[in-house]
Amino acid sequence: MEHSTRTLTVDKKENLYAVADGVTGMKIIFVNVYFVRGSEGPSGNWVLVDAGLYGSAQRIKKVAEAHFGKDARPSAIILTHGHFDHVGALKELALEWNVPIYANHLEIPYLTGLSSYPPPDPSVGGGAMAYMSFMYPKKPINVGGLVQPLPTDGSVPGLPEWRWFHTPGHSPGHVSFFRERDRTLIVGDAVVTRKPESALAVLTDDPEICGPPTYFTPDWAAARQSVEAIAALQPNVIASGHGVPMRGERMRDELEELAKYFDQLAVPTHGRYVNQPAVMNEQGVISVPDAVSTPATKALKIAGLITVAGLAAFAISRRKKNNKANSAESPLDNHPYYGEEMNLSVYGEIPEVEDNELLRRSGPKQHENSAQRYPGNRDFIRPDSPSNEYP
Repeated sequence: MEHSTRTLTVDKKENLYAVADGVTGMKIIFVNVYFVRGSEGPSGNWVLVDAGLYGSAQRIKKVAEAHFGKDARPSAIILTHGHFDHVGALKELALEWNVPIYANHLEIPYLTGLSSYPPPDPSVGGGAMAYMSFMYPKKPINVGGLVQPLPTDGSVPGLPEWRWFHTPGHSPGHVSFFRERDRTLIVGDAVVTRKPESALAVLTDDPEICGPPTYFTPDWAAARQSVEAIAALQPNVIASGHGVPMRGERMRDELEELAKYFDQLAVPTHGRYVNQPAVMNEQGVISVPDAVSTPATKALKIAGLITVAGLAAFAISRRKKNNKANSAESPLDNHPYYGEEMNLSVYGEIPEVEDNELLRRSGPKQHENSAQRYPGNRDFIRPDSPSNEYP
């Protein structure tokens, strides 16, 4: 049976994957970015899909130059969505390369400082990545006029063979990119290829078709429809935001099973958004349901803090061992959870547990006569006070 495991790895030290013709993936700690060859142009003949974690710009530039030549720069950076682990190096790279950013118009509020995403939900459980989610960055980035909406006709700038498809649920403007010629699908987090809630899965990268990360998915009805649409495309290769790329019969069987039994396989048994989705529009988050508060909630957060300490200690220990042995055995050996590439301080201060009743019920605050048209985004209004404080 043909399926992709580690046979797709082309450079173990750099954690690179040969995904398909002209498509190379790179793992940065626990998230992937993709380098995709496209049309010739004055700014380059390739496109970067997503921008990884904070502090990863130098690694991305290093791999780009190795693949496309000295001082290589893409014709564009395109985003599957704007969660923190997909836009960490976005502003730095876009400014240095002087290239445009493209995203679905429903993602632009979270890329221009207009709105925060709905808060993550550690109460879904399932593993350390979920337990730690209350510490993940919540505030939006602001790349201003650098970001543009993807073309409404489904075309992808710089990639004439590719089309984009709206695959919401994990985020309101989440998109996937599909190439009909070889049925390659870059799917972001609409489907992932390892168990997304497990920190152990980050280390092992055992391939498995799974639904979107439960702790960061605020609309499960939309997520189900997106997985059904993805399965209907019948891809030969799936390259996701988390996990190794997969291809072949095993991948197709697991994808079909996920689409058919989505509620049983992907939707958590409990959680903030399980029975009621967050409400979002072109200006961002309108309302979110009440947080799930149970006796286990604080225990989960304590487990998250313990896990952070454990992962850091594990990574440091492994790095010391591998420095002595001059070898690399673990995905974390060269990229531990500290230092320039993944300083835990990027998570900011631990948020207050208490809910903000006013914001939760009334949505983003709008001051009368204070809205102004945001430059570079014709159809978006930016209030003076972004909705960045949802509980």
